[in-house]
Amino acid sequence: MKLKGVINRIKGTEVQTLGRFYLYAGVEELFSCVVLELSDKQNKKNISNICAGEYLVEPRYSKRHGDHFILLNVDGRSYILIHFGNYHYNTLGCLLFGEDFAYVNEDKHLDITNSKKTMKKLFAIAPDGFKLTINEI
Repeated sequence: MKLKGVINRIKGTEVQTLGRFYLYAGVEELFSCVVLELSDKQNKKNISNICAGEYLVEPRYSKRHGDHFILLNVDGRSYILIHFGNYHYNTLGCLLFGEDFAYVNEDKHLDITNSKKTMKKLFAIAPDGFKLTINEI
């Protein structure tokens, strides 16, 4: 089964970008969650989100992040991951997936909840990866 993921970026601030992720098999929605990224700083390494576009996403494992995903062929960047984390400062240019947005800490920026649980669900549904389109809304 070929899977297609879509991220719609819905809100950006000077610190972070919020969005929603949807995973499809054909026209059937299999999974959805929220996304937290850094703000747009012209695709600069470790301080910016990546450019909107299409990417191939493959599974990956590391001791630090456990089961997670890596985006391939990101222009001007490497090791852009989809992994767990709750706060904008956990991203370092990667994408964080979670269950919902909430103010978890005291920094007045929206965070995401249940990130590890969300990643575990996604990995169970898409263990072989997927194609991803990132849209600016």
